[in-house]
Amino acid sequence: MQIYLDNAATTPVAPEVTDVMIDVLKNNFGNPSSSHYFGRQVKALIENSRRSIAKHINCHSSEIIFTSGGTEADNMALQIAVKELGAKRIITTCLEHHAVGHTADAIANKEDISVVHLKVDQFGNIQLSELETLLSDGVPTIVSLMHANNEIGTLLPLKEVNEICKKHNALFHSDTVQTMGHYAFDLQELDIDFITCAAHKFHGPKGIGFLYANKKNKIVSFIYGGAQERGLRGGTENTAGIVGLAKAMDLAYEDVAEHQKHVQYLKTFMMESITANIPGTSFHGETHPTKSLYTVLNVCLPSTSKSGILLFTLDLKGIACSGGSACSSGANKGSHVLEGIKADPSRPNVRFSFSRYTTQEEIEFAVNALKEIYHPIAINA
Repeated sequence: MQIYLDNAATTPVAPEVTDVMIDVLKNNFGNPSSSHYFGRQVKALIENSRRSIAKHINCHSSEIIFTSGGTEADNMALQIAVKELGAKRIITTCLEHHAVGHTADAIANKEDISVVHLKVDQFGNIQLSELETLLSDGVPTIVSLMHANNEIGTLLPLKEVNEICKKHNALFHSDTVQTMGHYAFDLQELDIDFITCAAHKFHGPKGIGFLYANKKNKIVSFIYGGAQERGLRGGTENTAGIVGLAKAMDLAYEDVAEHQKHVQYLKTFMMESITANIPGTSFHGETHPTKSLYTVLNVCLPSTSKSGILLFTLDLKGIACSGGSACSSGANKGSHVLEGIKADPSRPNVRFSFSRYTTQEEIEFAVNALKEIYHPIAINA
């Protein structure tokens, strides 16, 4: 039996998404920049998808810029803020995805700006008072804070942070890659400057996402070339990917409350099962269910002689999970997130992450695998 519990890294593509993408690939090959029938047909598919996506998050379709995914969208937001909108400082944390953290550092090395990291507590939370104090000096700033941490699941109080940023005329970008398709967004009400999306986090295809850029900010080209995406991002559009993204979002928001209820139940069930069977276990980023991403569970397990090969052992038992962000897999350096919250480096950490396709049977299988690792004598008796 093979169990997939690494949905924060990527999710399986929904069959309905595959179907619409195959149909586009077979029947809609025109270049959307062409003025003839074949081009117009494909252009209509793209713009219909854009409008559908915009409707789900209550924004204007012109505010959706299609990208190759979340990393490009994060890069785009930060570079636009500094190079076009006058930001002289980036305020962020040491827990951000590298698409933000490395981008901020790279921009600081080339531009006359500073990067300031907010303090975080052991659960990954910031102090809103520190952010307010920093912004009160009036330095033109973009604040970049992820809506939910991709490794430990800590949720940012998005509305409160946005209100502080607006109060001090700071730009606000939030990496919403882990929460798009899992939580409802009303961008007319929120009025944030930038958010990002990657389709493969909610059963869409890899290699496609978008940047939401509030129309109140006047921006220019990020990638030069053709006049695609209203001249903001050159390059022939990934039509099948865009249609797949729109379909995946349709499916995600058909009944997002029911999806959340189902997945939260599985997460709670797994927490309770592990706690009951493996004493000494704790969970990173967990303070209250409403303050933690319901699709992610980061388990801090007791140390054993096999701690160094725990993920490998779970893989051999048929459990796909991770020790942190998939983007760091194979790197010698450990998780910057766990380091940032001062997690005990002697204890193994496993990130289990769930989707609407995950079942209770799969959770029970994974918990039993952990029991076999930690209590082999009792299991074999």
